[in-house]
Amino acid sequence: MTRKAPTRILILCSLDKSLISFRGDMMNTLIENGYRVFAAAPDLDQSTAHELTNMGVVPIAYKLQRTGLNPWKDLLSILSIKNIITENNIEIIFPYTIKPVIYGSLAARITQTPVISLITGLGFTFSKGSKNARILQKISEFLYRIALRKNRTVIFQNEDDLALFRDKKIISPSQNTTIVDGSGIHLERYPFRRNNNSSQKIKFIFVARLIREKGTELFMNSAKILKAEFPQAEFHIIGNPDTSPSSISIKELEQLHHQNIIHYHGFQKDVLSLLSEADVFVLPTYYREGIPRSILEALSIGLPIITTDTPGCKETVYRGLNGILIKPLHLDSLTTAMRYFLENSGKIEDMGIESRKLAERRFNVDLINHNILKIINQGLS
Repeated sequence: MTRKAPTRILILCSLDKSLISFRGDMMNTLIENGYRVFAAAPDLDQSTAHELTNMGVVPIAYKLQRTGLNPWKDLLSILSIKNIITENNIEIIFPYTIKPVIYGSLAARITQTPVISLITGLGFTFSKGSKNARILQKISEFLYRIALRKNRTVIFQNEDDLALFRDKKIISPSQNTTIVDGSGIHLERYPFRRNNNSSQKIKFIFVARLIREKGTELFMNSAKILKAEFPQAEFHIIGNPDTSPSSISIKELEQLHHQNIIHYHGFQKDVLSLLSEADVFVLPTYYREGIPRSILEALSIGLPIITTDTPGCKETVYRGLNGILIKPLHLDSLTTAMRYFLENSGKIEDMGIESRKLAERRFNVDLINHNILKIINQGLS
């Protein structure tokens, strides 16, 4: 009797490091369940490729201009993905983030390969924060509408993004869709620690790309206000400015650091120790998130959450139980929420316990990967 060869699946992304941090557990689940996994990313770093190989994943580099629109380069991306599909006899594709979803789906249309696409949040393009964002949104809507039409399933990470795609008629009412709760969190890697801090030396921590849409400036401005009222309070920032036009000034960050208003840590590959030493996690984003991985890490460790009442973030907070939801782009709302914990430090422990319970109940990576595996299996039938 001939043994059936493993199903060959291509995981397609726009940033190589996300393969390990966001999809590593999922790829392990696929391998354990008999899949042959290929992972493609632009500008594939050698260390990432080596780590993927050690996992049993085949790493592949492909052409992709991560930002901006260039018809010629975008066509080359589609052709590059199409060649990967044909050369490796790929049987199903799993793309995530905007360009891989669009170009991967179009390439798969050429090769008649099934696609399960993951919408991981809508980001700057759908934030409506500027004229450029509105123009990009219209272009993205058009491209999504063409690309997703034939996909077996479109996975979303929150109800609001799914509703928006339906409202904009990007997907049809009959199209197969589902929702998963973010990328999930490995509970053992982010172990719970009980916090019984009852002093005024409360440590607030912010972890994100250092762009305005993530609420970086709002956090910095709240820190300036509250440091004057509560000198013992600490405000920690982890992350790096990048090439985005809305990137935060490194000079301003360093100045606030030297003034002892914030503790700026720069980029940290492993944030576990800093999260474990913190008291409250803060992400005042107005970026269209899926479900932020940074919040899931904070939930698992047992931190109360302050974040915005926006798609992808509001799913991580039960009001008054494990944190506080604030108005987006509202400095007073953020400052008031942070002041609450400074004046009611006894609430931190109880809210942290509830955060961990929420992580276990809803965001356990094993539960989420089981759901994704089921969706992929169904996409092949």
